[in-house]
Amino acid sequence: MDVDLPVTPYAAELLTFLGRKLARLVLLLGALSVVSFTLVSLSPFDPVNAYVGADMLLVGPEQRARIAERWGLNDPPVERYLRWLGRVVQGDLGVSLIYRQPVARVIGQRFLASLGLMATAWAISGVLGFGLGVLAGARAGSPFDRVVRWLAYLLASTPTFWLALLLLIVFSVTLKWTPICCAGPPGVPAEEVTLLQRLHHLLLPAGTLSILGIANVTLHTRQKLIGVLNSDYVLYARAQGETPRGVIWLHGLRNIALPAVTLQFASLSELFGGSVLAEQVFAYPGLGQATTQAGLRGDVPLLLGIVLFSAVFVFVGNTLADLVYRLLDPRIRLGDSL
Repeated sequence: MDVDLPVTPYAAELLTFLGRKLARLVLLLGALSVVSFTLVSLSPFDPVNAYVGADMLLVGPEQRARIAERWGLNDPPVERYLRWLGRVVQGDLGVSLIYRQPVARVIGQRFLASLGLMATAWAISGVLGFGLGVLAGARAGSPFDRVVRWLAYLLASTPTFWLALLLLIVFSVTLKWTPICCAGPPGVPAEEVTLLQRLHHLLLPAGTLSILGIANVTLHTRQKLIGVLNSDYVLYARAQGETPRGVIWLHGLRNIALPAVTLQFASLSELFGGSVLAEQVFAYPGLGQATTQAGLRGDVPLLLGIVLFSAVFVFVGNTLADLVYRLLDPRIRLGDSL
């Protein structure tokens, strides 16, 4: 006997919200694939050279022509795009010209290495940024507040590669506290690298992204807390004898925690972009370094695959930010933003 389960209004709104998000994602990926394929086709990089690699001078014109014919590089751009898109729809992103592996496998392996780096930086920057923002907002106008604001503005304008080089010079070259590069000791197989060694090599890359990610959360949290402390209901609470610590704990944190969490989820795009530069400086074998190599060496299948994957990654982060905001705040309904 079939039983129809009732669908609550909230569940229906949630399904509608996710459906429209999915439709937007499909449209975004379609437009992004067209633009990316067009730009790559017009670029001066030669995919044949990327495939040949170091043996470029040893390969004659006939062999280069065979390689181009094998990869369909002599076909019109529209035909090549449609053929590539047809494979992508079936889940086949092609084969990387640099790594000689399926693009999906390369992205999966590299993303696992980057995931630990980005997750560590994401958590540290969120906690420290929120804490500094609360302390600065609670002491607005004090010397501590001015110092925090100055540091936040300084970090917000600091290039990722410059900070990475600075930390590398100080802690790896001068003090010799941290490794210079890589995700493990050079020459040691990946399966033999211990957890402690991985964390040791993770310190500087994660520290670089964490420091840069603190600024936005700190400034946003500070401003929100100042607005809450200057509101009428906080003034009324103080008139009723509420202590400053109680005002911040009962009224301040409840009102600023949710926007801070939302901002933290929305910062995944900046975190992904920063990891590209940080991994390049520290030679960290993650997805960011693979992106740089694919762009410099003209690995078209890998570059296009990473572009699509990064779009999905950022889109999922923004969607999670929207869901967290609506799930934690009962005053907001999904239907208001549809």
